[in-house]
Amino acid sequence: MLLERLFRTRPAVSAGRALYEKVVAQSREPGLYTDLAIPDTVEGRFEAYSLHVVLLLDRLRAADAQGRDDAREVSQALFDTYVKSLDHALREMGVGDLSVGKKMRKLGEAFYGRCKSYEAAFAALPDESALTALAGRTLYAGVEAPPTAALAAYVLAERADLALQPLEALVAGEVSWKPL
Repeated sequence: MLLERLFRTRPAVSAGRALYEKVVAQSREPGLYTDLAIPDTVEGRFEAYSLHVVLLLDRLRAADAQGRDDAREVSQALFDTYVKSLDHALREMGVGDLSVGKKMRKLGEAFYGRCKSYEAAFAALPDESALTALAGRTLYAGVEAPPTAALAAYVLAERADLALQPLEALVAGEVSWKPL
């Protein structure tokens, strides 16, 4: 009984893992790669995963700013799960143990940069130019005539929908994404 309580997963960690599973499912939606033309490459998938994690972190950060410690704990658990999954994916792709640390540092820096860039783009709203430019630099790097306006509309719709979802559901690991 005592050991069970000691080694039981904290609710915030379970919620963060559940949110990440939903991020993965949404990031694998075929419409992202067909309708929104995100390149179906390792880089494109990294950007799609990162975008959805950023959207959830943005929503949870807003609740944390209102003094909700549970939102902070869940957002940290979501981030930790995301990082562990990146590490695992690199190892599955055959990256050697000695190189994983360097690659993880680069991915971490890239993700942190994305977070700051999305935060700045959201702060600039209703002007969408920063968001469309960010999509062009990240999700559509190297793509000629990318549909950045369509992607910006998708991001803004998802962000608005997340803002309407009850925080209690999010901190319990439940999120629903708008269909594509």
